[in-house]
Amino acid sequence: MLPRPHHAMSVPVKQAFHIEEIFPSIDCGRFAVKRIVGEAVEVWADIYRHGHDVVAADLIWRREPESDWQRTAMMHHGNDRWVGSFVPEKTGRYSYAIEAWTDEFATWRHGFEQKRKANVATEVDAMEGASLLTRALSGGQEATVKIARACEIFLQSGKCESLLADDLKKAMAEGQDRTDLTRSKPLTLIVDRPKARYSSWYEMVPRSQTPQPGQHGTWNDCINRLPDIQAMGFDVIYLTPIHPIGRTNRKGRNNSLKAGDGDPGSFYAIGSDEGGHDAIHPQLGSLNEFRRFVAACAAAGMEVALDFAIQCSPDHPWIKQHPEWFKRRPDGSMKYAENPPKKYEDIVNVDFGSDDAEGLYRALRDVVLFWVSQGVKIFRVDNPHTKPFRFWEWLINEVQARDPDVLFLSEAFTRPKVMKGLAKLGFTQSYTYFTWRTERWEIEQYVNELAGYPEREFYRPNFFVSTPDILPYHLQRGEPWMFKTRLALAATLSSNYGIYNGFELLEHEPIPGREEYLNSEKYELKSRDWDKPGNIKPYIAQINRIRRENPALQQTSAIRFLPVEDSSVIAYVKHSADQTNVVVTIIALTGGFREFWLPLGDVQVRLGHGDLKPVTALENLKSGPTSPVAYGGMRLWIDPIHDPVLIFRCLG
Repeated sequence: MLPRPHHAMSVPVKQAFHIEEIFPSIDCGRFAVKRIVGEAVEVWADIYRHGHDVVAADLIWRREPESDWQRTAMMHHGNDRWVGSFVPEKTGRYSYAIEAWTDEFATWRHGFEQKRKANVATEVDAMEGASLLTRALSGGQEATVKIARACEIFLQSGKCESLLADDLKKAMAEGQDRTDLTRSKPLTLIVDRPKARYSSWYEMVPRSQTPQPGQHGTWNDCINRLPDIQAMGFDVIYLTPIHPIGRTNRKGRNNSLKAGDGDPGSFYAIGSDEGGHDAIHPQLGSLNEFRRFVAACAAAGMEVALDFAIQCSPDHPWIKQHPEWFKRRPDGSMKYAENPPKKYEDIVNVDFGSDDAEGLYRALRDVVLFWVSQGVKIFRVDNPHTKPFRFWEWLINEVQARDPDVLFLSEAFTRPKVMKGLAKLGFTQSYTYFTWRTERWEIEQYVNELAGYPEREFYRPNFFVSTPDILPYHLQRGEPWMFKTRLALAATLSSNYGIYNGFELLEHEPIPGREEYLNSEKYELKSRDWDKPGNIKPYIAQINRIRRENPALQQTSAIRFLPVEDSSVIAYVKHSADQTNVVVTIIALTGGFREFWLPLGDVQVRLGHGDLKPVTALENLKSGPTSPVAYGGMRLWIDPIHDPVLIFRCLG
């Protein structure tokens, strides 16, 4: 025989229910699911218990730090699968869970009705139901009145009909004791503002916004650019680092190791005698002028996003104020940043393993909060994958606990699981591998991955077509149709996308054999004619207008690729949440005239609040005319030299 345990075992007599396979849930609830304010959160779960008693379940939720739970009844969908939903009305962090219990009165009622049908119901059976009424305690006033009245009628008449009324069943569902109530483990939900899901980014280098060659740009120059950027339809202006630039080991043009006279240095070498991460490069202007720029952006319907790069020049004030935050080599020299074979002698990294790591954490948090106080609510974080994950989870929680409207974009071009891990930790949006996806099969495969479960619950992709660091090979020939193709792919595949200033001018001169710009403005001042002949600004404005007018393009996950036979043409359909707006996009991926059949036989659209209907016509969202759909599709052609993109709204 087994030995008797020294301590009595706790017997779970009331844990009658299994609550399993909760959806949505990221890594068994370790990380938060993401939604937009006003967007329904639909929750599914398997809920079951032993026996044949009637089960009831509620979906409960609360916004932190509130203590009171809100609730709504879940509905049985079949095969012990239950579903419920709620709509978060404020941004912030939420908890949600599922409660299940036995509905004793519904169980009695079902059994009593079965006995009545079989003519075996007795007076004792009816009294059993009435006794349940006397134990109902927790309902609201209306339910309590109904229960008391039904009990009184039964006691006076002895007739069981008063116990079988539908309104009593509803009142008892609310008011009866839930002796075996079981609650699932709480899960976390982050609710963001709409900009988290839908945004169009324009990456601006502030010092390059002046039209005068060799002259450093100012905030006034940036303000003067706003009407041009607004006209193209962008709603986020992302600024490369705006801070003072160090002089020690300053880089020269084209990343040369020695700066010449007048070379401004890399704006990623942050910090000098003029200040660090909470200061502005003096040649750009003052903090008051920056606030004026932020206000001018807001007046034009745009937001400012700042680059948050955790790295310092050797002249950064923290080097002297907090030497313990930095690593040194055995000989006492400063340890510069490296990414072999690249060396960044103008940059040193902070040491997150410092003895004063807590002080470093708080200082970096305070940098973000400082810029939030200046009106900035979006941060593009440079290389977050090279910093501790625990830091990002802490920082994002700390900032969003103070202001849940702050958004963070992860600029991490690294291993896919690391990129996804950063998104799970709290980054609102994420860079992707879109820049290097060029073949149809790999675009479809990659987008299906991002739009599938569980990625769609936590990973919001932002498709940048190029960056100051990356000039992809497919743009290096400067072909206008290719620039249009990549822009349209980014803007219609993903609801968040961006371009780097100069893209609209078809800038494409590379360092030979590399995916980098020659004469990069990371290391020099640059002036441009923003109305240079051959620019594609009207085309960009047209694509952004179509995005604004069609909710189907303002989300990423509701997408399906269509089987066009020509592998050089990609086609896909996207729809809004209510399916009243359905958009089909067709894009040529290679040059040359293309003619093909577009299959639409199973594409449907909802008319008003009615049922889904097959598509009967396509409205060209670029040129206007409407064409009928026949035989389940339409024959189309694309001439990329003329225009590589077709976009249609589906009509029923």
